[in-house]
Amino acid sequence: MKFNPVLNRRQWLRASACGFGALALQDLAYAAAGTLAERPPHFTPRAKRVIFLFMQGGPSQHDLFDPKPYIRSRHGEKIDSPLPKQLLQVGTEKFLALAEAAPVRPRGQSGVPMSDLLPHLSGVADDLCLLRGMSADNPQHAPAELQFHTGTQNDVRPSMGAWISYGLGSESRDLPSFVTIHPQADVRYYGSAFLPAAHQGTRLTVPLQPDQTPVENLRNASPNATIQRDRLELTQRLNRRLVDRLDGDQAMQGMIEAMELAFRMQRTAPEIVDLSRESKATLDLYGVGNRTTDRNGRACLLARRLSEAGVRFVQVTMGGWDHHGEIRSNIRRLCAETDQPAAALLKDLKSRGLLDDTLVLWSGEFGRTPWSQDLSGTAPIDTHGREHQPESFCAWMAGGGIRPGLTHGETDEMGYRVVAGRVHLHDLHATILHQLGLDHTRLTWRHMGRDYRLTDVYGEVVKEILA
Repeated sequence: MKFNPVLNRRQWLRASACGFGALALQDLAYAAAGTLAERPPHFTPRAKRVIFLFMQGGPSQHDLFDPKPYIRSRHGEKIDSPLPKQLLQVGTEKFLALAEAAPVRPRGQSGVPMSDLLPHLSGVADDLCLLRGMSADNPQHAPAELQFHTGTQNDVRPSMGAWISYGLGSESRDLPSFVTIHPQADVRYYGSAFLPAAHQGTRLTVPLQPDQTPVENLRNASPNATIQRDRLELTQRLNRRLVDRLDGDQAMQGMIEAMELAFRMQRTAPEIVDLSRESKATLDLYGVGNRTTDRNGRACLLARRLSEAGVRFVQVTMGGWDHHGEIRSNIRRLCAETDQPAAALLKDLKSRGLLDDTLVLWSGEFGRTPWSQDLSGTAPIDTHGREHQPESFCAWMAGGGIRPGLTHGETDEMGYRVVAGRVHLHDLHATILHQLGLDHTRLTWRHMGRDYRLTDVYGEVVKEILA
């Protein structure tokens, strides 16, 4: 095979050291085909793609999935704090028990507990696997969100979507392998860090008006496609000349591939985001056109369309869950905005035969405390909020070989510490990769003298939740 210094210098050196073994030759073929070429998994997968519904801000597990009779019986009364005495949490000095905002009842034949505030998700409860023993390591939003997305709290590492893109490549030549819809401002949450730049998430905003473009700078500014292609070829020749001079610069190579992908996306992306191609029944299912659910409904429907078209990892961010005050009214509003779109996504995937090999994850970066938070110090208990709680929280998964109708994990009588079925974020990441056919200990990239991976040196596959 001819050596191409632009694409595969690293793989060529590795192949030489290995005596051009089968694995090395496979890497060479992958490099020659392009950074996003589809790659075989380590073993037979149960899922081909992931849709991550990120509830940014930290939904209250006590109000939605895991209420405690003890807390309910002590509503408005002072309770003993399980926190270390030297730890101060603003607004929680009284430690008043705060009962759930609405009844939480067993749903479906499986009896998955769910709030009355989630009537649509309650209707698909038997498709969900509820994780009630989730835990993370940091009580602050920025490092907790960073850990959920990248596996680390304070470093620049590849995001979960970038690792999956690197491990499996893209199923579509004309679309990116990783798309993030309505992402937060911190680019580290969807960045590729030291992985090739082609694996970073493509930012997308659901167009609400016909003249809006879903991806920045996607419009063709040239008079016609022929002139644009000529301009692109000239730019790419100059770029490749620079890459040759720099002996295979990864950032520049990523730019070359991104420009080619962007050229193809100018044709495919507008078709994908054109929701007018969907039936009225489908639009109504997601709540498109309804003032309350329109934005998230469009985003979830677009996630289905992107996944169906071959995008490997799609993230939809639904923010606003940081309820330090007025949680009883605010959580009702957020549930009304997100419940129908999330349930519709599961129903739609299932009706199209896509849920079996599509893994859907719903979670925030952490949960909320069982005691109330009153920032004013004088507000009545029913207007209080809840503080951050990484020690335990809830998430749910569906499809992709995850056991449906299962409630996994348990917390203590206060809903503070996990007492059974603990799933740390590293375990969650390992399990997601496992369902995609990837061994999290083998999905590595050598950087600055050591091998890095999404789970660092931690993580165990949660075999109890696998179908």
